[in-house]
Amino acid sequence: MTEARSEEAGRIRAAIVGAGTIGRSMALLFAAAGHPVSLYDPDATQRANAPDLIGRSLTDLASFGLLEQKASEVLSRIRCSSSVEDAVSEAEFIHECGPEKREVKRAIFEQLDSCASAEAIIASASSAMSISSFAGHLSISSRCLIAHPANPPFLLRVIELVPAPFTSDETLQKARLILEGVGLRTILVRKEIEGFVFNRLQGAVLREAYCLVRDGVVSVEEIDQLVRDGLGLRWSVVGPFETVDLNTVGGIEEHARRLGPAYARMGAERGQNDPWTSDLVEEVVAQRRAALPIVDWPARVAWRDRQIMAALAGRSRPSKTQVEDVS
Repeated sequence: MTEARSEEAGRIRAAIVGAGTIGRSMALLFAAAGHPVSLYDPDATQRANAPDLIGRSLTDLASFGLLEQKASEVLSRIRCSSSVEDAVSEAEFIHECGPEKREVKRAIFEQLDSCASAEAIIASASSAMSISSFAGHLSISSRCLIAHPANPPFLLRVIELVPAPFTSDETLQKARLILEGVGLRTILVRKEIEGFVFNRLQGAVLREAYCLVRDGVVSVEEIDQLVRDGLGLRWSVVGPFETVDLNTVGGIEEHARRLGPAYARMGAERGQNDPWTSDLVEEVVAQRRAALPIVDWPARVAWRDRQIMAALAGRSRPSKTQVEDVS
């Protein structure tokens, strides 16, 4: 097989239904990975504006050294379609990126039930609603699942996969391979829960932030600054479990012993009763120690510090686009 044919064999035909921020980002990711993309939106203005908006994102990526191709080359792989049928007729992966309204998603999936190809994987970018709530009654249900990306997906390269009980294992595995192939890290959400994981974590922070503003404890800008220059900077390198594991000599087990009661009191103050039981702490500790043996703890702490230093240095170095904007 020639190299050109080999490359062609590795391509899939993708269709994106919805040309908002999420839809345009997903189209960019697939096109940047070399796949042909059909992009559809019922709003003609959205369709008309999509190529220019995607092009701007590609230009910005290039200015930071994050795009190895010419923007025009990536854009050439994206075709705007005037109908759902035209967009998805030959697609092997379909990603619905419409409004977060159950009736809208149900209507779109009912359309897809009649016009998607027989082998197509059909995903929804729903932020909170399960696939069972709007696709379980369809003949295509075994090929349906949630694929919820962070916003914007072309920068935050993580996506939650949430199958329903009726989603086939083959669909889940194919979706995982396809999405990892365009540069996304897949997170398997093992139960259909509202908001999945990303928005539950985000919601927990927002709920407390709103309460702190309501109670006159701190201002909106001060909370944003605290997260931007403190929690967020640290979380850009390590997640919340690894954060407390590395912050405490003795690791996460010692952190739970020292601060677990204080966190329980904070939760009780907000009417929440979810204590860190000994069994739960043991499970978390076991997973952390499997990922990082305690003997490697000092080296990982030093690594974290260097990564935060690199992030701080990056903040102080303007990109070519930033320089042009202020000149």
